[in-house]
Amino acid sequence: MLNIHYWLKHDLFTFPWWVLLMTLIAPWMIWWKLVDKSRIAVILVYGLFMSILIIMLDEIGISFGLWSYPTQLIRILPGLYPVDFSFLPVAHMLLFQYFRNWRSFLIAVTITGAVFSFLGEPLFVWLDIYELNHWEYYYSFPIYIAKAILVKWLVESLMTRAVKHAGGKER
Repeated sequence: MLNIHYWLKHDLFTFPWWVLLMTLIAPWMIWWKLVDKSRIAVILVYGLFMSILIIMLDEIGISFGLWSYPTQLIRILPGLYPVDFSFLPVAHMLLFQYFRNWRSFLIAVTITGAVFSFLGEPLFVWLDIYELNHWEYYYSFPIYIAKAILVKWLVESLMTRAVKHAGGKER
């Protein structure tokens, strides 16, 4: 009950709360306008795997006390779900869609990882949404890159096997 009371008194309708709400809604609106509808299934699979990985890593970080979230959209959820379910997966799905070959994908993911690590995370700290306890921004940088590479490899491997079993026609 104290968590709910704290959320009602200190989080709800504050500027950071509105930022989180927009972080939850706006990326999906943008995604829907930009997504390649002919590849929507594979792009969503990429986004789903990315969301699962992001949430797992976020929960591990919270559990080990590496970071915390002073302001939350919904206090009953410990993670930063507007970012975990919306902003990061959508950003990664757009990278996956627009940068199909490995070389361009690696360049785009590296630039995006730098932006997220060295601009996005400090902005969320400044907004009192994200708090570093035993973590540094530069720790996040290789993780942003590694998870994008891992999920792209996984999805492309699955798609290759699916095409192989479907008789060579991509679906």
